[in-house]
This record gives sequence, C-alpha cells and structure tokens, in this order.
Amino acid sequence: MHPVNGAPTAPPVERLDRGMTAMFVSFHVLVGLAFVTGVTWEWLGLALSSYAVRMFAVTAGSHRYFSHRAFKTNRLVQFLLAWVAQLSFQRGVLWWAARHRQHHKHADTAEDLHSPVRMGFWWSHVGWFLSRRYESTDSDAIKDFSRFPELVWLNDYWFVPGVSALALTWFLGGLPAVVWAGIIPTVLVWHASFAINSLGHLFGKRRYLTPDTSRNSAWLALLTLGEGWHNNHHRSQGSTRLGWFWWELDPTFFVLKFLSWVGVVRDLRPVRPEVKYCFREYTVEQRALLVEQSAFGKFEPLTRVATPESQAAVSPPAEPQREHVGFRSVG
Repeated sequence: MHPVNGAPTAPPVERLDRGMTAMFVSFHVLVGLAFVTGVTWEWLGLALSSYAVRMFAVTAGSHRYFSHRAFKTNRLVQFLLAWVAQLSFQRGVLWWAARHRQHHKHADTAEDLHSPVRMGFWWSHVGWFLSRRYESTDSDAIKDFSRFPELVWLNDYWFVPGVSALALTWFLGGLPAVVWAGIIPTVLVWHASFAINSLGHLFGKRRYLTPDTSRNSAWLALLTLGEGWHNNHHRSQGSTRLGWFWWELDPTFFVLKFLSWVGVVRDLRPVRPEVKYCFREYTVEQRALLVEQSAFGKFEPLTRVATPESQAAVSPPAEPQREHVGFRSVG
C-alpha cells in the first residue's frame, strides 16, 4: 500500500471495547464447532440463507435506508429492517448510520474513522469497530431517526435481536442450528461488510474522480449483495441503486424494486443521468489519472469538493419526515 503523503498515519493507541472484542473473538472461536456438528448440504443451505437475509438487512437497512435515506417506507417496516440488521451484531442501526455518515463527510481525510490509506488495512477493517473511541452513538448525526423511541430503544439494546435469534435457533435445531444459522453467517457478514471499508478503498477500478479512494469491485459486490460498487456510491451517495449499469450486479436493489411494486417501500431515489454519465466528459488527462488511481492501494485523496448529492446524502434533510400515529407512513 502506498501511504498518503509518503508516510502512513499510525492508528492511535486505543483501548479496546472489552465486551465487543470478547464477543468478536468468541464468535470466531465458535466457528470451530462446525467440526463438531459436521457439514451437510442442509446446513450449508441454512448458512447461506441466513447470510443473505442478514446481509440484505445491513445493505438495505443500515446503509441505504438509515444512513442515506435512499427510499421511504412505513414505521413498522422501518423497525423490522432495524431489528433484522441488528442480527449481525454490528451495534445499533442509529450507531451504524451515524458513523457511516461521518465516514462520507470526511472520507479518506484525517477525520475519517476507517480510511485504509491513512490508518492501514487492519484498522480500517476491524480495529476501529473494536475501539472504545467509536463505541458511542453520535446523536447529532442521526437526529432524523433518533426521534423514534422504538429505534432509540433498539439502538441502546442492540444485542437483543441477535441474542433472541440465537436462543430461537437453539430451541428449534440445537447446536447445529446455532452454528450454521447464527455463528457462521454472523462472522461472514462481519468480514464481508467490513471489507467495503478496507478493500473497497484499496482494490478495484475507479470510474469517477471522487475526492476519496473508493473503488468498484465486482467480487465485493457479489459478496455484499451490491455494495461493492463503492466508487459509484461515493459519486452519488443517495442513490438506491449502487450498480448503475446492467452488468453491475446489485441484488439488494432488485429486492427493493420488487418490494416497491408490492408497496412495502416507495420513492426509490435514482441516480441522475448527468451524474451517471459524467465520466464520458473526462479529458484524456483525467482518464489517465483514473487508471493511475486504480492501482492497488494507491493515491492521495484529492481536494474535497462538496456536491449537491453528497450534501443531501450526508446531512439530514432540512425538513423532517412527517410523523404519524402508530406504524403508518414515516416518509
């Protein structure tokens, strides 16, 4: 990796969040129980299904909905999205979205909480997540959703969905169900989603001259149900669809599109054509720069330029969502 300005910025000496670190390490150790339960096609299918559900909830819920408000839904679905997203033990969705907004606001600057070009691979992949520095929820960054008491409760007791799911799988299928439907998918979702923070800024191709190191990666998109089109995402953060061209697989968007047809979600935000195709106007020098920046782990972030879509995606809307009684529309 080529560090910024020729010298890496060493991660600060951080105290670990003991509870989170203990859980993180324990889950990795417990993966070894697969040798006790054995492996069958049924267990593999269960693990894959559990992984897909958890990953979809993280990508559609924690990321596209709570972080970027890329679509709208009603209050009940909003709560269910948060509940299922928290099956992956990545703290609460309010914490997740607030920290992600911070990343976009300061991407690959000294204030970015997990920039691999500034802090190194392991810090960006998992070190920041286990650090006590970022254990609290930045309430100021998530005011639009923190006004819902059920989300605040769920964020405060973020472990309840995951622990409840583990208890239910134990009741229904014993140890094999816990291992293959709970432990293994959780570990896989951790590393796949964390890879967007780390490898998504080190490995892949750049189509757009964004003021950060974001890349597009087909194999990361496959692992994360569409999140790997990271350079697209940093170019227009509020777009519901991350894979903007027909060959860019984005399963999360396809599911959301289907859900919009049946009325579960609505108002999916598109990418504007002038943003999508702006690379066609790049000069020869700009295209050459993109090729250079696509080298593994290389380039110094450019001068940051605020764009209308980035400001809309990072900052809460000027007008708050309309709140209704009960679990009706919140958009």
